[in-house]
Amino acid sequence: MRIGVLGLIPVSSPDSLKKVLQTLSGKWGDVVEDLESLQVKPMKSAMTNEVYMVDWPTKGNKFKHRKLLVRVYGEGVDLFFDRKDEIRTFEVVSRYGHGPKLLGRFTGGRIEEFIHARTLSAEDLRDTEVSALVAAKLREFHGINVPGDGNVVLWERMRNWLGQAKSLCTHEDSEEFGLDNIEAEINLLEHELHTENHEHEIGFCHNDLQYGNIMIDEDTNAITIIDYEYASCNPVAYDIANHFCEMAANYHSDTPHILDYTLYPGEEERRRFIYNYLSSSGEEPREEDIKQLLEGAEKYTLASHLFWGLWGIISGYVNKIEFDYAEYSRQRFSEYWLRKPQLLSSYSSHK
Repeated sequence: MRIGVLGLIPVSSPDSLKKVLQTLSGKWGDVVEDLESLQVKPMKSAMTNEVYMVDWPTKGNKFKHRKLLVRVYGEGVDLFFDRKDEIRTFEVVSRYGHGPKLLGRFTGGRIEEFIHARTLSAEDLRDTEVSALVAAKLREFHGINVPGDGNVVLWERMRNWLGQAKSLCTHEDSEEFGLDNIEAEINLLEHELHTENHEHEIGFCHNDLQYGNIMIDEDTNAITIIDYEYASCNPVAYDIANHFCEMAANYHSDTPHILDYTLYPGEEERRRFIYNYLSSSGEEPREEDIKQLLEGAEKYTLASHLFWGLWGIISGYVNKIEFDYAEYSRQRFSEYWLRKPQLLSSYSSHK
C-alpha cells in the first residue's frame, strides 16, 4: 500500500481514485485544480475497511463545502464475501432509500455520499428511545426486496468460513479452537433452528448490526443503517440475535476485542426491542408472536457466536487492522459452549 492522491488515504491505485474524483468534480461543477488541497479526515476505524471523510470546497463559495466518504477495502476481506455482490446490494438498498448513495468506484474502494448524522456509540444501544428507533428501522430493512432466490445464506456461509479457517490455521490454532468439531455444531444448529422451525420469518438481514453500523440524525431522529458487506437473506431472528450480542462490545475502548456479556440485554430489554420491532408495522403484536421471536432470537445467538468466532480466526490471518482477533474468537466460542446447554437443552450431550 502507498499513500494515495489525497495524502492521507492509502490506496493501491491512487490514479483510479483521482479519476473518479475528477469525474465527480466535473459533474458538480466544483472543479478542484489541486486534488491534494482537499481536506481529508480519517473516520473511526471500521473492523473491515478504512474510511475517510473528504471536505470538498464548492466553486465560487469558499465558505460552502461538500462532504463525501471514501471507503478503502480492507486486505483479505474478499474471503468473507463477494465484493461485486456487496456493491449490487449497496445499490439496491440505496434505491429503497436506505443508507448513502454510491457516487463512484475505484480500484480497491468506493466513494459514497456523506450522511450528515452521527454514528451511534455502545451506550446509545441501551437508550430506550434510540433502541425503539433502531428496532423500527430494522423491521423496515428486513422488508427490502433484494433480487435473488431468497434462500437462507447463514449455514453455507459458516461452512465455507470453516473450510477457510482450517486452511489458514496452524495445527495448534486448529486444536485450540476445536475446528474439527465445528461442522457438527453448524449441522446441529441448522437442524434445531432451521429445519424444524419453518415458521421463522426470512428477510433481508444486515447480519452485522453493531453500533458502528447505525447512524442517527439528531435533528430529525432518522436512523440510517450502513455497511452491507455481510447482508443477505436470513431468519430475522438471527439478525436480532446478532444485534443483542453486539451490546456486549465496545470497539472504541482501550480493549476493543474484549466482550462484556454482563451487558447482554436482559429479558425485559429484549422483549421491549422485539415489541417495538413488531409494532412498527402499525399493528399491536400478539403475545405469541413476541414470545416466538424472543425465544428464536435467544437460540440464534448461538449461530452468531459461531459465525463471528470463525470470522475472527480468519481475520487474524488476513487482516492488518490492529485488533486481537484470536482473543475475540476465543470469547465468542467460549460463550457458545457456555450458552449451548441452556438454549439447546435436548442437545447438551453433544458438546
